[in-house]
Amino acid sequence: MSVINKPNKIVIHCSDSPHRGDTAEDIHLWHKQRGWDGIGYHYVINEDGLVEAGRPEYWIPAHAKGHNENSIAICLIGINSFTEYQFENLALLIENLMLKYNISKKNVVGHYDLDENKTCPNFNVKEFVYTRLEG
Repeated sequence: MSVINKPNKIVIHCSDSPHRGDTAEDIHLWHKQRGWDGIGYHYVINEDGLVEAGRPEYWIPAHAKGHNENSIAICLIGINSFTEYQFENLALLIENLMLKYNISKKNVVGHYDLDENKTCPNFNVKEFVYTRLEG
């Protein structure tokens, strides 16, 4: 286990799974099956908006090659559509993490911003951040 010094960005992902009630535990099992140490994200937000813990925040995530050492990873359950509950709690979680780690809005990104071969989380993260977050 490697430890994050101080995260300076928040990266938003989606599980790329259909709405069927998946949880952080399901993602943990999928990632273990891939040979990883366990779930690669710090937080998972399921369809009813429940924010579930994944890796502890101090543990370097496994989610975006080249950006793991300095980021917090959040995953929404779903592919192309997400519930209002998910978006409400995503906004609250991001705001809390921004305050905790002094991260600016410009450093809240989608996985697609870090890897041109990705579309995840399949919505415009910048638009979300600048229209839904306080400050």
